[in-house]
Amino acid sequence: MKIAIPTRGNLVDGHFGQCEIYTVITADDKRNIVRTEMLPSPQGCGCKSDIAAIFQRLGIEVMLAGGIGEGAIHVLNYHGIHVIRGCSGEVIKVAEQYLNEELTDSGITCSHHSHHHGEGHTCNH
Repeated sequence: MKIAIPTRGNLVDGHFGQCEIYTVITADDKRNIVRTEMLPSPQGCGCKSDIAAIFQRLGIEVMLAGGIGEGAIHVLNYHGIHVIRGCSGEVIKVAEQYLNEELTDSGITCSHHSHHHGEGHTCNH
């Protein structure tokens, strides 16, 4: 199983489309982390980039996100990637929580009040 996490520093980034990198975690059949990789983040809005197709090609099945917009969720779902929203904290700890079935989706989606990249992105937390 492969999991992608929008990352800034070693923390889950608060916004999927503006993260520095994606941490890609591979877990074995016993749900143990066996590999961690870094994937550069394309610049711009996450729902308009090709990151979902890249994730699909890499075999990523799950996105553990902080804040994420509805458009990005639809694109990721279309590519077979399940999204869990509202994640926060250290990337490895969040991945372990997911693997131990301790995470639930917050149900909160970011809304875009503007289409200018880098502006107008707010999360309703």
